[in-house]
Amino acid sequence: METFRRRVARRARDAIGMTELQQRFDSLEKELASRTDLITTIAGRAEHLANIASTGAHPGRYRGPDQAIQVLLRLHYKNLIETGRPLPSFNDVEMRFYSQNGEDGIIQLLIEAVGTVSKRSVEICAGNGIECNTANLLINHGWSGLLIDGGEELVTLGRDFYQGPETWIHPPKFKQAWVTTDNVNQLVEEAGFDGDIDLLSIDLDGMDYWIWKALDCVRPRIVVAECIGVWGPYESLTVPYKPNFTWERGTAYAGATIAAMCKLASQKGYRLVGAQRYGFNAFFVREDLARDTLPTVKPEDCLIHPQCKEDRARLDTVKDLPWVSV
Repeated sequence: METFRRRVARRARDAIGMTELQQRFDSLEKELASRTDLITTIAGRAEHLANIASTGAHPGRYRGPDQAIQVLLRLHYKNLIETGRPLPSFNDVEMRFYSQNGEDGIIQLLIEAVGTVSKRSVEICAGNGIECNTANLLINHGWSGLLIDGGEELVTLGRDFYQGPETWIHPPKFKQAWVTTDNVNQLVEEAGFDGDIDLLSIDLDGMDYWIWKALDCVRPRIVVAECIGVWGPYESLTVPYKPNFTWERGTAYAGATIAAMCKLASQKGYRLVGAQRYGFNAFFVREDLARDTLPTVKPEDCLIHPQCKEDRARLDTVKDLPWVSV
């Protein structure tokens, strides 16, 4: 028979064992909870990135590296200008942070060359304002912006996006409206963006020529205008004005040629300084700016990429449709 002393010793050992077991259980429970939090955090981050990616934004890139790269480039361009050395070509500086292609890099180069007066931009037909030509300026450079688009859902999405950490203090203004020659000036003026601005971007997939022609309440230093390459660099043509024009995706019947845009630019006091490599976004600067650092180029200099030749191969599909010579 077990003696009293042995029973006491055994129960003491059992109690110590239970305490150790309870401590181990508590530790495992805490570890499991921390891992559950981590899994929840990772899942939430993945869902956030998926949502951002689905809107067309740059998927999951942290803004810090973007900003650091652009600060270094700004200082480099400034040094080149101050020491009288030539600036790099557009092809060498194309970068995409939020633009559809390499427009972000070109715009940064142009801004350093022509300078700014207000850091204000206007973008017409900006979609959701996330993948567009001015988003990088709004997010990484602290600009004030007006984003206009006819899509109600796109504008709602854009407003939500710009409540994010980079821009919630000073988000861009959104205007939801179908832009016509009759209302474009009113839309800009009502938003308080008339007068001197630093950049205007026009990308309407159709009525670009007519809207820029009608827009006279702003005086931008830089203009980015969409052009079509199907007619090549020499024909000065645009689709006729139609207030309710809608581009049929996949067709080449829309917009104006780069020659037409150059003629309009000249009438408004601007000159062509280059284009994005595929030729469908042309860049103009005001005649009185950066003449020593940004040489004027010809339309044919902007349509040399193989993609431009492929665009011209589609001419037979649209050449017999209505066009206006300007």
